[in-house]
Amino acid sequence: MTTPTRDHVRAQIEQLVRAGDTKALKQIRDQLQRKADRRNLRERARLYAHNPVSWVTERLRQIVWSKQREILLSIRDHRRTAVRSCHGVGKSHTASLVAAWWLDTHPPGEAFVVTSAPTFAQVRAILWRYIRRVHRRGKLAGRVNQTEWHIDDEMVAFGRKPADHDESAFQGIHARYVLVILDEACGIPEQLWVAADALTTNSDCRILAIGNPDNPSSYFRKVCTPGSGWHVIGISAFESPNLTGEEVPDDVAQALVSREWVEEKAAEWGEENPLYRSKVMGEFSEDAPNKVVRASDVARCRIDPERKLAGAELEPVELGVDVGGGGDETVIRERRGRRAGREWRAHTDRPEKIAPMVVQAIKESGATAVKVDSIGVGFGVIGELRNLGNQGLHRANIIGVNVGERSSQPDKYKNLRAEIWWEIGRGLSERGGWDLSGMENGDTTVAQLLEPLWEPNAAGQIQVEPKDEIRKRLGRSPDNADALLLAFYAARQPSIRVLG
Repeated sequence: MTTPTRDHVRAQIEQLVRAGDTKALKQIRDQLQRKADRRNLRERARLYAHNPVSWVTERLRQIVWSKQREILLSIRDHRRTAVRSCHGVGKSHTASLVAAWWLDTHPPGEAFVVTSAPTFAQVRAILWRYIRRVHRRGKLAGRVNQTEWHIDDEMVAFGRKPADHDESAFQGIHARYVLVILDEACGIPEQLWVAADALTTNSDCRILAIGNPDNPSSYFRKVCTPGSGWHVIGISAFESPNLTGEEVPDDVAQALVSREWVEEKAAEWGEENPLYRSKVMGEFSEDAPNKVVRASDVARCRIDPERKLAGAELEPVELGVDVGGGGDETVIRERRGRRAGREWRAHTDRPEKIAPMVVQAIKESGATAVKVDSIGVGFGVIGELRNLGNQGLHRANIIGVNVGERSSQPDKYKNLRAEIWWEIGRGLSERGGWDLSGMENGDTTVAQLLEPLWEPNAAGQIQVEPKDEIRKRLGRSPDNADALLLAFYAARQPSIRVLG
């Protein structure tokens, strides 16, 4: 069959216009558009299929800084790329560029993109939010909704959060060019890595795993280990343009991690803290045997569960109060069932100022019990709170907790402080017994939670580093973490009972 000439098509259109045949005109228009799209795609593939950096700079008119270039070129050259990244360097935005480049330079039907993350909320609100922006900015083919990309009548990409145990999660996808993106990769269980690998068996397929290295026991840690068969890229905050001096436009610089933030976190967390190593250095840390609470356990408790808690699952509502002394902050922490919630804090050690602040927290939270560190200034706060209760200003049960007193298990723990840190801080983290994912001021609290050391004493009891010793060693006190532990401590029991 001969291809119609341009003059023949023009004559045909003119005839249909005169006849008023709008349906036939639309069919011809759609045919011409598809033909133009195929021609444009062939040209994009010729120019950009092996040059993703130029695709971003010329097609999107965006600047690509050095680490973004390294990631884009790694996807071109390596079947499996793992990126362990610090905070604030645009890792999800970079992943969205990879996805859009992949689909824009391969024919629909031959290319497919699958993305996943630890929760569906992360799939939709993080990576796919960036994909929608790139699609809109580049005026790319097709239409994109919250978690799907369609070109003509064909789906070419989707974001999913399958069940963690589902190794067949992505079956049924058959394409020559499959790209799998695992965002927030530290929280993705091994079974889904297996499912992703099963999708990318031929030489034209690719996997990009990208995330913050905050769980040293994760499968992501395994793939980032030398000899794993993955091409691994690390991104430290010190490699960001704002710290290296690499020239980027002002709007890009403003979106990236700043030197001020890095310096603040060095002072607040300490450079050896696991959170600093993860969020600033972009490195995995080891679970130190002499730390009470392990980073890998806490990391699992910070992944927002898909099942939302309600009713009885959000009870009891209680507060823990760590009273500041000697310049420390006073911190109030809310717990609702197994979930750690809001935080109130102030730099004061005056009971007459702390007590009204606690009463306000009681009113806002509806707490039925308040557990207060009774050592030192805390004793006066307890008295003020009980007086305010007698005046009808609150109805919460005020409980004093002296962490220096005898443990309920004296053969195992040196004192109550050791028991609380071990049974609650370590125990709930190990069992996933508390949800720290939506905790206000979460990073600071977790950083403090990961600091205290422990060792057995001469009597074989577990002893936890005293607060004064932590302050001497680090120059800061774990007030936020202590308030969290008090919130979850079930006081006045014959032996300690952990709620959650």
